[in-house]
Formats: sequence, structure tokens, C-alpha cells
Amino acid sequence: MDSALIVSSKEKSAASLLALLKTERLGSIGSVKSGAEARRCCAQRSFDLIIINAPLSDEFGDRLAADLLQKTDAGVMLIVSSELEGITESKTSKYGCLVVPKPLDRIMFYKALHFIDASRSRINGMRRENIKLQKKIEDIRIVNRAKYILMEYLSMSEPQAHKYLEKQAMDLRLTKLEVAKNLLSTYDG
Repeated sequence: MDSALIVSSKEKSAASLLALLKTERLGSIGSVKSGAEARRCCAQRSFDLIIINAPLSDEFGDRLAADLLQKTDAGVMLIVSSELEGITESKTSKYGCLVVPKPLDRIMFYKALHFIDASRSRINGMRRENIKLQKKIEDIRIVNRAKYILMEYLSMSEPQAHKYLEKQAMDLRLTKLEVAKNLLSTYDG
């Protein structure tokens, strides 16, 4: 994790959280006092971690946690009184929020931080893989569209169109995708 945002209406709590985070060697740590400020701050830049110390001056913090988890890639830790932990967890767990009870235990805090970091790494890995797969699917669609064009305009069969694209790619030292795009620009263009 490179950056964090602390959202806490209480300056003493914010200072304690800042001291705990400094041992993690984060690149930058910001601090705001309200949900509205946190929303504005997150709209301007991204954070890897957002810690919300509930309640805030303008809201409790559970809605803020849910909003930030839906609109950002940050891991969110919501710190609440132990009496409200269960209720808050049931409201926010579906969004992926980690709820930690007060009083804050130092060991529990660091375990929670490392869990959030590991979860974010796994999610980001899955997101990268998803992007690769979507690109591959789009590439296949383009090649298939080029095959369809060859079948329609040049009366080729599907195997003939496939072989044609492969041979053109080999002869021209291009990828099959590049040949397909060139073909589409000629016939669709």
C-alpha cells in the first residue's frame, strides 16, 4: 500500500491512527474530519487504504464506507464501538468493508491492515486477468468478423477463411489480429 486516508472527527484518534500507520511506511497519509470531506478528497485522488473512525461529525460512517468501496479501489476499514460492530458489519460486509471494534487492539489493527492489503492485491490481480480475457475475447470477435467478411464477400468456407487469415499473417509477418483489422478496414471501412 502506498497511500492512506484517515477519516476521523476526533483529532486524538486521528493522531493515534496516524502513528500506527507511520510504521507501515506508506508514501502518503491524508486526514479529514467528515464524510463530505472524505468524498471530496477521494474524488480528487485515489487511496489504497481508507480508515474511517465512526461516528463522524456529519454521518455515522457506514454509508461512507459503502460509497467508497463502490466508487474506489481502496480497501476500507471502519472502526466502530464494540456494541455496534455486529450491526455495522451486517450493513457493510456485502461491500467488502472490514469492521474493527473499539477499543482498537494494535495487533488486530495490523492484522486487519495486512488482510486488506492481501485482499486488494488479489482483487487487482483478478481485475488484470479479467481485462486480459476481455481483450482476448474482443480480439477473437474481430478475427471472427473478418472470417465472416471473407465468407460473405469471397464465398469462402469457415476453414478456408481461417487458413487465409493465417497464411496472410505468416506471409506479411503480422498477427492474425492485424490481418483481420486490415481486412475489416478494407471491407467495412
